[in-house]
Amino acid sequence: MSTLELSVVMPCLNEEETLGICIDKAKGFMSQNNIDGEVIIADNGSTDRSVEIAESKNARVIHVKAKGYGNALRGGITASKGKYIIMGDADDSYDFSSLTLFIEKLREGYGLVMGNRFEGGIMDGAMPPVHRYFGNPAQSLVGRMFFKIDIGDFNCGLRGFSREAFDQMETQTTGMEFASEVVVKSALMGVTITEVPTMLHPDGRSRPPHLRTWRDGWRNLRFFLMYSPAWLFLYPGVLLMLFGSFISGAILFNGHLQIGHVTLSVHTLLYCSAMIIFGFQGVLFYVLTKIYVYTHDLFPIKGSVLKLLKVFSLEAGIVLGLLFKILGLVLWGVALYSWGEVGLGDLNVSKTMRVAIPSVSLLLFGSQILLNSFFISILRLKKVD
Repeated sequence: MSTLELSVVMPCLNEEETLGICIDKAKGFMSQNNIDGEVIIADNGSTDRSVEIAESKNARVIHVKAKGYGNALRGGITASKGKYIIMGDADDSYDFSSLTLFIEKLREGYGLVMGNRFEGGIMDGAMPPVHRYFGNPAQSLVGRMFFKIDIGDFNCGLRGFSREAFDQMETQTTGMEFASEVVVKSALMGVTITEVPTMLHPDGRSRPPHLRTWRDGWRNLRFFLMYSPAWLFLYPGVLLMLFGSFISGAILFNGHLQIGHVTLSVHTLLYCSAMIIFGFQGVLFYVLTKIYVYTHDLFPIKGSVLKLLKVFSLEAGIVLGLLFKILGLVLWGVALYSWGEVGLGDLNVSKTMRVAIPSVSLLLFGSQILLNSFFISILRLKKVD
């Protein structure tokens, strides 16, 4: 077992202008505070003098062949020997000589210690306006909403965590979204999280940064959605079902719905029916996603969803699906009876569609419930309750 307390890990891709400065600051911090530690440079294929500089500064160089910010950091962190790990960019935008707050919080027992640039200060020219006033605040807001994490700066590149916490995360992402994955996985796994103020300095390099605003912003948002099936499937699905049901109910009850000079009738009923079906499909996708997560132990599931998964049975799903199909067939019979009354001739479309549309919708609901009940049972074969 390693006796090192701290590993400072920096991803590196052609950082010769600032790498030496960052290494000196990190080593100076550990020396001044009597911390037994190491500096690890996770090199991701540098073609400049970065590796030479790192070795001359007695930093440990880990060569990571798989490209990407996440790959580089995961490779460096995995190879580290410290009880605690602090990661940060090698562009001299973060001051590695000022890590006291991070190490104090880690020693107190926090699993993840995040830097907060908005509390610590952002120097002039250190962050593009679109990132400072829109991108980072918006993504942090989304992260707080989706995952209920009280963090003000999701994208801060300077953060520390314990080896134990990192092993729990089982990170998978390869790019810039790695930073968000660390926070989200920590929260999902019950790791204790806190923040400390962090100063952001202007990038010390003369070349453009590796970060690409729209590409990496989308990858980050995509990660949030993939790990939050409630916001991706459930909430939009429920909203569609409620809105479609409200309009459909008003049309069926009153014969039409008058909104100002606009009259909503049978054609609106058809689209509202499709809306309800789409919404119901979203709810089913949410359930299927939760079951997949549950059966593969990707992260813990709590609350009512877990209770539902444990009481669900294929037989109950079959019965519920058949009930919907029977109701749909009954309404179909009513529609056929109306057609028979006019000798199978021309129908009053406005009248008969008020029966035919709900009939088709119920038949579709029943079919979805039946098919997905079998699919849920197949997914659960891997999990022994």
